[in-house]
Amino acid sequence: MNLEIESRNIAMTPRWKTEIEERMTLLQRGHDDIIHGRVTLTKNRHHKKLDNVAEALVLVTVPSRHTMTARKEDKTFEEAIRAAFDAVAIELRKYREKRADKIVRTEPLPSLRGVVSKVFPTQGYGFILKDGGGEVYFHKNSLKGIPFTELADGREVMFETEPGEKGLHATIVQPPHALEL
Repeated sequence: MNLEIESRNIAMTPRWKTEIEERMTLLQRGHDDIIHGRVTLTKNRHHKKLDNVAEALVLVTVPSRHTMTARKEDKTFEEAIRAAFDAVAIELRKYREKRADKIVRTEPLPSLRGVVSKVFPTQGYGFILKDGGGEVYFHKNSLKGIPFTELADGREVMFETEPGEKGLHATIVQPPHALEL
């Protein structure tokens, strides 16, 4: 990880630099994918509260260019550094929790096999002859990976069915090679 430490309007002391490096090491233990970190200490002489002149800015970057930033002001630089690192740790935890909630949903894979037995191109539907026997109705909107204009009798397909008003109808119709990747 690349760590930049800088100061503005004040000279950096070895004690502050050591504290920043230790805090960043602790932060990395819980979040090992941090790719960049920058800490800036600024002495703000014109702050509206004359007590809080020490400001610490902690910025960390994780993959896919997500950046977490925390800026804290306090009476001393040690307190500002601690508060800023605590705040950025909370931001990283929230970011992780938010990303962990994402569920990748995939469509169910068709489990039945058959052969297209009849196609009515002008009406936009056809029938599939199931492997075990019997015909299943399908509409052109249920096709995935096969253009309706290229569908012909004898084409092997995989499909899913649901009961309809007049019997079974296919809800998903795909070519068999689409699933064998």
